[in-house]
Amino acid sequence: MKIATAAYPLDWLDSWSQYEDKLSRWVSEAAGTGADLLVFPEYGAMELATLDGADVAGDLESSIQSVSDKMEAAATLHQKLAAEHKVHILGASAPVHAGFARPVNRAEFYTPTGQRDHQDKQIMTMFERDPWDIAPGGPLKLFDTALGKIGVLICYDSEYPLLGRALAEADVILVPSCTEALAGYWRVRIGAMSRALEQQCVTAMSSVVGSASWSEAVDEGCGMGGIFGPPDTGFPGTGVIAEGTLNQPGWTYADVDCASIAHVRREGVVRNRSHWNEQESRAQHVVKQDLR
Repeated sequence: MKIATAAYPLDWLDSWSQYEDKLSRWVSEAAGTGADLLVFPEYGAMELATLDGADVAGDLESSIQSVSDKMEAAATLHQKLAAEHKVHILGASAPVHAGFARPVNRAEFYTPTGQRDHQDKQIMTMFERDPWDIAPGGPLKLFDTALGKIGVLICYDSEYPLLGRALAEADVILVPSCTEALAGYWRVRIGAMSRALEQQCVTAMSSVVGSASWSEAVDEGCGMGGIFGPPDTGFPGTGVIAEGTLNQPGWTYADVDCASIAHVRREGVVRNRSHWNEQESRAQHVVKQDLR
């Protein structure tokens, strides 16, 4: 498959047609290069709050409601574009009211055949906990697709090894992110690269980039697209298959062969994935030695 992962700027939108035009351009550009799987970032849908004006877009609670109200219309557009361009799309995530006590951070996944499902974020950052009060959503999912087995770890989730291990069958783990500083970008990138090492798979990270001064939640974005693999047989020695340019909007592309993932898992120089369980007995007891 060919993966396209976005460094995506949030824009002020004066009409729904502007959003349709923007998303159509992005999808058309990636599909025009032969991309099969498109990855948009965490909270990239927050730009939809601007359709209700500055007061709504600038207020945390009001912006949640505004965006949540528009996600079904956004889903219809994504389904249309996925079918038209014959691509799989992980849409930009959004805070949505989905039957939980509080809104959840949800990314929708679309196939070219009209199938649709979602992944909710599992572990909330400090800002999501307070003041935003975003809640953990439904369970982790493994999507069995025409491209292979695909999982999603939304931003902070990628920094937790046990969540990556839960997706050990995935060929590709998508990591949509939204980070305001370079340190945040690198935390998520290191997490994404670590999951690729541990589970001997490919991870694809997307980022929100640029300024959105109208929002208290996503006012600054720092990052770039990146596609990573295990630094082992059949993959680059750095583990970096492709990376974009920091804070420059656009797509980053890479060709990924699921056969190469199966090969490195079977015949790699190291076998992190298959040796994972050997940690368990050795981690149960730590010998404390006083060397003062």
